[in-house]
Amino acid sequence: MEFDGTLKDLGEVDARPLIDRVFGLDETHWRANQYRQQAYSVHEHTESLVLVFCSGWPEMEVSREAAWDTLKDLAVPLMHGLLEAHYPPGGTIIRAMAAKLKPGGVIAPHRDAHPSFVASHRIHVPLSTNPGVRFMIDGKPHRLAVGRAYEVNNQRHHSVMNAGAEDRVTFIFDYLPRTDAS
Repeated sequence: MEFDGTLKDLGEVDARPLIDRVFGLDETHWRANQYRQQAYSVHEHTESLVLVFCSGWPEMEVSREAAWDTLKDLAVPLMHGLLEAHYPPGGTIIRAMAAKLKPGGVIAPHRDAHPSFVASHRIHVPLSTNPGVRFMIDGKPHRLAVGRAYEVNNQRHHSVMNAGAEDRVTFIFDYLPRTDAS
């Protein structure tokens, strides 16, 4: 969603239980849903634990995916807490996932252009990072810290590079606010 600036710091968040769960999962969980990597070339260097995903526009079908049963008990309260603190009620979470960028991986500069991205808030909760991660929005570097949440202006060009030795993992979800027609 477009807003003034590139990034909104939504403040502190206790993601430790979700971090512990995500980092306790093996590679079979990370490879259970390859849709993003196959459908979007910018995500070819990533792996995802997908809880919720949507298809269609403007009529959408939101589906529970492979990681739903594994992460819902920790991810849903985290998302709802952020939404209650920062956004109007009545909307829908249309995507939710933990996304991993391995060492040496790159997400090339892009805009999230699909109409569902234009209309929804994209929220990032870093689960791990390292000094070699470079997150750029509109050519400006940003350091996203574990223990905080952020809304990313996904209508600006953004990219990520992981030149570090450890994975960079971020929990990402998209919140579509209720419209007057809803």
